[in-house]
Amino acid sequence: MENKKLADIFYEIAEYLSIDKEPTSRFESNAYEKAGFTIETLQEPIQEIYEKHGKEGLMQLPGIGKGLAEKIEEFIKTGEIKKYNELRKKYPIDLHSLSNIEGLGIKRAMSLYKALGVKNIEDLKKAVDEKKVRSIPRFGKKSEEAISNALKLMEARSNRFLLGHALPIAEQLVLKLDKTDLVKKIEISGSIRRMKETIGDIDILAISERPEEAIKAFTDFDDVESVVAKGNTKVTVWLKAGISCDLRVISPESFASALQYFTGSKEHNIDVRKIAISKGYKLNEYGLFNKKDVTVKCNNEADIYNMLGMDYIPPEMREDRGEIKLAQEHRIPKLIELKDIKGDLHMHTNDSDGQNTLEEMVAAGAKNKLEYIAITNHTKSLKVANGLDEKRFRALFHKIDLLNDNAKEIYILKGGEVDILKDGSLDLDKNVLDEMDIIIGAVHSGFKMDRKAMTERIINAIESGINILAHPTGRLINKRMPYDIDLEEIFEACKKNNTVLEINSFPDRLDLNDLNIILASRHNVMFAIDTDAHAIEHLKFLKYGIGTARRGWLTKNKVINTMPLNDLKRILKKKG
Repeated sequence: MENKKLADIFYEIAEYLSIDKEPTSRFESNAYEKAGFTIETLQEPIQEIYEKHGKEGLMQLPGIGKGLAEKIEEFIKTGEIKKYNELRKKYPIDLHSLSNIEGLGIKRAMSLYKALGVKNIEDLKKAVDEKKVRSIPRFGKKSEEAISNALKLMEARSNRFLLGHALPIAEQLVLKLDKTDLVKKIEISGSIRRMKETIGDIDILAISERPEEAIKAFTDFDDVESVVAKGNTKVTVWLKAGISCDLRVISPESFASALQYFTGSKEHNIDVRKIAISKGYKLNEYGLFNKKDVTVKCNNEADIYNMLGMDYIPPEMREDRGEIKLAQEHRIPKLIELKDIKGDLHMHTNDSDGQNTLEEMVAAGAKNKLEYIAITNHTKSLKVANGLDEKRFRALFHKIDLLNDNAKEIYILKGGEVDILKDGSLDLDKNVLDEMDIIIGAVHSGFKMDRKAMTERIINAIESGINILAHPTGRLINKRMPYDIDLEEIFEACKKNNTVLEINSFPDRLDLNDLNIILASRHNVMFAIDTDAHAIEHLKFLKYGIGTARRGWLTKNKVINTMPLNDLKRILKKKG
C-alpha cells in the first residue's frame, strides 16, 4: 500500500540529486529514478516483499541494489528516509510536484525558484495569477498560459488515482479480508469494477454472518490510517495510500442487486431502474421487487438483467452509451477477455530503457503463457531512452535469432518502437526496418505541433509502412494532455494502410482510451493490446488494456494479438 508514497520519495530524491553538484549525483539520480519506477509499477506491496524475503528479496527487484534496499528497509521501519529529509532541507522546493507540471521540468522549476521564490504549487499558482512568470527569461506569455492550463488540469484530477494504482490496493484488501474467514463472499464494485482509467475511491461488498467482526478486522488492517465513519454493516476508512475505501456487508439475498447498484454508473442505473418500473418491478440496492413488494429471487446480476428482458451487461459497458438498447435487442457483444491474448507486441529490454535482459523478458513471456512476444526497443533519436542505432539493432536481432533457434515455448518477433520524426519519416534506415517483423511507430517529441502538422506527421508515418501506431494520442493520464490531431483522419489512414492502432496498457497511458476505441471501431480498423513493458513486472499490466478495450466494446476478432502466430505474421506483412 506504501508503494506510491515510497516511489514518490525516490523520484524526489532523484530530482534533488539532478541539481546537486556532487560528482556522483548524476549516477545516484538515475539509480533513484529507476528504483522509483520499479516500486511505482509493482503490483504487490513492497512491504510484503520485504516481510517475506527481507533485503535479499528487495535486491531481486530491477534496479534495487544493497544501498537502495537499505533505504527501502529504513522507510518500512521508520516511515521516512534520512537522505530525503536532508535533501529537502538543502533544497526547500517541492521539485516533484513542480516538475510534473506539463511544460515546466526541473530546470525551469529551478529558474522560477531563483527568480520568484516559487517553492511549491501554491507559489506557482500565485505567480501565474499575478502574471509574473511571463517576465522570467525563456518563459513569456505563452509559457505562462500553458502552465496555467496545466495547473487547472492537475487540480481537476488531483483527487483521482490511476486504475493501475487503485486496483492492486483493492485486490490486496479483498485478499486480506478473505483470509480472515469472516466473509463468505467478497467483491470489488464501483468504478474499479467498471475499469475506469482513474478512481475516486474504493468500494468493496461482502457477505458475512459476523458483520461486526468483519468490519473490526478490516479497520485493524495496517493499510488503514483512520476510520471516517463506522456502522454495523458499513465502514468508511482512509487508507495510508491516500484514498478512501467503503466496505459494505450485504445480506445474501441482496448481494446481486447491491453489486449491480454499487457498480454503477449512476446514469446506467437510472435507466435500468426506469425499465424495471415499466415492467412492474422496483429495483434498488436491496433487491428486485414485484408489484406486491415481494423479493424476486436473483442469484446474480445476470438474473436481474434477464428478468428485465435484457442480456447481461458486462460492468465495463455500464456507462449509458447505448448498451441498454443493445441488451434489450439481445445484441451485447462477447467482449475480449484476458485469456484471449496470445502475445505481447510491445516490450523493452535493458538494451534501451528497459530494466531486464532480453533473456529475462523472453522467460517472463513464457511464464505468462504467451505464445509470442515482440521486442521493440527505442530508436536512436530518443537518447534519453538509450535508443538503439542500426548497428545495435542488428546485434540484438542476431541474439533473437539464436534464441528462436532454441526456443520451444515462445517465439520472439524482431521489432522496434521507431520514433516518428517531425516530418513523419522514421528514425532508422530502411534496410534495418525491412529486417524487422514488426514496426511500431511512436511520437516522442514535438508534442506542441499544430493540429494539421501533427496529423500530417502521423499519416506520413502510417503511409511509410509502420505496423502499429503506438499510444496514438500521446496523453499521460493526469500529467499530459493528448496532442492535437484529427483522429478521424488518422483512423482512415490506418484503415487504408492496414496499420493497427495500439491500446497501450501502461497505467498512465491507456491510449487509445475507451471513447476513442469506440470511434476507431466505426472505421473498421484493427487493434493491438500491448503492455509497453519495461520490466518483467509490467506484463501484469495487460489486464488494464483489456479493461480499457472492454470499455470500448471490443471483441477478440478486432485484436491482432489474439491470433495464432502464423495468422499474425500474415497481418504484419500487409503493410501499405
